[in-house]
Amino acid sequence: MADIKYEVVEHIGVLSESARGWKKELNRISWNGAAPKYDIREWAPNREKMGKGVTLSVDEVEKLKELLNK
Repeated sequence: MADIKYEVVEHIGVLSESARGWKKELNRISWNGAAPKYDIREWAPNREKMGKGVTLSVDEVEKLKELLNK
């Protein structure tokens, strides 16, 4: 499996924290040097590991906001 490079461009906030110390966060992340996207996933303490997550474009985040505000 190829190495995946990422950079947390903006930490927006923590949505929750598990008893193990993993935090579900909303961040803007640049994956493999691409333009940053919104990302929701769990991170181990000190971000040494990450869980599966969902990555959203700006348009998708706007649509999500619209759906949640209904």
